[in-house]
Amino acid sequence: MEYDSVSRGARAMFFMLTPNESSFEKVEDVPQYVQQATPFFVGLMTLELVVGFLKTGAPVITISDGITSLSAGMVSRLPLLLMRGCELSAYMHVWNHYRLVELPWDSAWTWWFTFLGVDFGYYWVHRFAHEVAVLWAAHQVHHSSEYYNLTTALRQSVTQPFTSWVFYLPMALAVPPSIFAVHIQLNLLYQFWIHTELIRDLGPLEWILNTPKHHRVHHGRNLYCIDKNYGGILIIWDRLFGTFAQEADQVVYGLVFPIKRFEILYVQLHYYLYLWKKSKTYKTISNKLSTFLNGPSWKPGKRRLGDHNDNPKVTGKEVPHNPSWSLPVQIYAVIHFLLVLKTYHDLFENKMILSQLTILGMTGYVLLTLTSLGFLIDQRPSSAVLELFRCVVMMTLLRYNYMKPLAPLLAVPTEAFVSLSLLYWALHSIVSQLLGIKKKAN
Repeated sequence: MEYDSVSRGARAMFFMLTPNESSFEKVEDVPQYVQQATPFFVGLMTLELVVGFLKTGAPVITISDGITSLSAGMVSRLPLLLMRGCELSAYMHVWNHYRLVELPWDSAWTWWFTFLGVDFGYYWVHRFAHEVAVLWAAHQVHHSSEYYNLTTALRQSVTQPFTSWVFYLPMALAVPPSIFAVHIQLNLLYQFWIHTELIRDLGPLEWILNTPKHHRVHHGRNLYCIDKNYGGILIIWDRLFGTFAQEADQVVYGLVFPIKRFEILYVQLHYYLYLWKKSKTYKTISNKLSTFLNGPSWKPGKRRLGDHNDNPKVTGKEVPHNPSWSLPVQIYAVIHFLLVLKTYHDLFENKMILSQLTILGMTGYVLLTLTSLGFLIDQRPSSAVLELFRCVVMMTLLRYNYMKPLAPLLAVPTEAFVSLSLLYWALHSIVSQLLGIKKKAN
């Protein structure tokens, strides 16, 4: 049984499950494929790191960018601690009240029809997320990394699920929610492994499937890459609707205007603030609304999707933003990130037996930690004070058993490490205050 479970989990990553083993009568019976995929995420990222180093002699993942991408993935799933996903909730409502027919849940035809329907729906979710500015405000999170590796796949938006559910509702008129719940997860999991530069070409599969080669184009900010290759599992939708582009010049990754920041709430939400400020520069209601509903590069007098005349020229020699910070601080950040990752995992494992107040409190702690680590990477002036406060909170949670160490044997070393962290930031803050006073006096 253990082998079967591992086999199914591994095959789920590449959409290799059969209809017979992944069809369920009730939504409650559908496995949490995404949540159970954590070991496979870690394993594949480790493999990419090793193979990439052997091929290039350099790490394919930087600590600053990797932590930010993983943090975005964690933040994107935090709402699921408090409520069922918007996509499935809305889908079930339409199914329960408005369905026209009921396709058999145990039919292979239903399974394959749902596969096509979900992938077709995802194409339009993805395309609208690029062509409507307020939807791009959510999706830009996924494009904000200037690197392209498996951690980038996990750089997801916390707000995008609140709008993407609309595109799948027509399926609820006929397809059982349990089958939809399977495919919405498998579609997402498939897209994990295509975020790599190590796989160059898959031959004839490139005609039908979305592959690393095609998806690299999608993540590029080169002119020929922008708004191309929206497909999830299949690339045929792009070929049909005129949004396909082959990989040509060296792809330069990231946003057209790189944000060069690692603080997670800024990464998630900054574009909403940008749109609000942009809309305030216009006088007419029409232009204000168009700021949110037209393309991200739209301006008055331009077509709905705007153009790319104002884009910085891509030369192929761009260097990703990678701030210089000391090795001890990098090690410190990695250790604290692993500790909060354990807390995050325990939260999801035990959410059914924890009180709402506890879940809210621990969710707040996870957000505090990821924010503070972003401040450290960005080397913000207030990072020391925020980290001092976080260490106090962390020490309290450890003392009252709301947090667990990475392993039982590490309980004492973990508490000692947190105590030393608290002492260091307390002394750092005191010294900074004294130096500030001395500077003012001089």
